[in-house]
Amino acid sequence: MSLSNKTLTTSARRERIVNQLKAQGSVQVNVLASDFDVSTVTIRNDLSFLEKQGVATRAYGGAMLSAAPQLEAERSIATKRTEHSTIKERIGQLAASLITPGSSIILDSGTTTYEIARHLHAHEDVIVMTNGMNVADALVDATSVDLLVTGGRLRRHSLSFFGTQAETSLQNYHFDMLFLGVDGLDPMMGVTTHHEDEARLNRCMCDAAKKIIVVTDSSKFYRASLHKIIGLDRVDKIITDDNIPPALLDIFTNKGIDVLLVDHTSPDTAG
Repeated sequence: MSLSNKTLTTSARRERIVNQLKAQGSVQVNVLASDFDVSTVTIRNDLSFLEKQGVATRAYGGAMLSAAPQLEAERSIATKRTEHSTIKERIGQLAASLITPGSSIILDSGTTTYEIARHLHAHEDVIVMTNGMNVADALVDATSVDLLVTGGRLRRHSLSFFGTQAETSLQNYHFDMLFLGVDGLDPMMGVTTHHEDEARLNRCMCDAAKKIIVVTDSSKFYRASLHKIIGLDRVDKIITDDNIPPALLDIFTNKGIDVLLVDHTSPDTAG
């Protein structure tokens, strides 16, 4: 703490907080109170003021630089399959390593969960339920995996099943883990997806699982789709790549979410 910070006016202190937000993306109440030698109540008042001005968005234990999450058009599964493929493969391998013999899991539809399925062929005594046609196809030859499919109506754009039949199929089961793919993950808006029926089915999956593990590459962060699945308070673990913004990693950690990271560099660029 510097002497100048002690004698700052309210206006000057708030200006410095704004500069920190722009530089770091987020700030923490306790850190600011220590830096400026003021109470946490004073800092919270500062952040509330900045939120009213549209500069900051309050978050757990602090605030983030205010920015509306990007709402994007949904891409087809064929397009998604080619995007960040190396990172998805590494996430799939790491996620599969968490699955022990005797486990029962749900694999959501998607290209990242497809990579988890590909790494389950050597696993023993595992039960997998999925709503993903491509995920189920990846497990056809995995003879040690007991494969269940939700059934329902096929959405060809995402190769996923949805609807009442799919939702009902989950009601009589209790699973150890859900590996949930996302279209967007934003600290304020939570975990989101493009399709309303898929969001509803995803919520049923969350209710049927003891632990919820989000699997996504870091390009999905600070993005949001139209339909919310769950808030971050429901997430137990996130598996992503180490290109995650440091401020966001701090937010996840402060919320008690376990974050596992894989290398984001490709084999050609890794040192």
